Amino acid sequence: MSKDDFFRKELVTELRRIEVAMRKEESVEKKIYYFSAAYGITSRTFRYSFTEDYLMADCILNTAYNGIMDRFKRVRSGDSTVKLEPVHFERIQDGLRMLADAFESETSILVPLEQILTTMYSLTGPGNYLREKGLLNF
Repeated sequence: MSKDDFFRKELVTELRRIEVAMRKEESVEKKIYYFSAAYGITSRTFRYSFTEDYLMADCILNTAYNGIMDRFKRVRSGDSTVKLEPVHFERIQDGLRMLADAFESETSILVPLEQILTTMYSLTGPGNYLREKGLLNF
């Protein structure tokens, strides 16, 4: 097994582990905590076995985590304009599964990353407004 194959396999294994942990967890805060491990593994992976796909996944997963965490903090402080709903986590979990599948099969990662990023965007003011208008659909 080559070095690149080893790191890809480790990445896939960890993304699958994160998805399962998020699905089992009831707490929103803990789901977000587990999700943070997704960009952690992509960051470690591209430092040892660089590909542009690993870098792009890392950037999008990091951005998604920060956006979700921002919404969580706003909700916790009393802002109820945009709510964190179970569907948001279902879509992120599905996106992580699809991302692991794409890395494993060495196919395009675009669709899973689009799903994760769009889900996070729906938690912003403009994204939620588009969702309310029916322009951003799950």
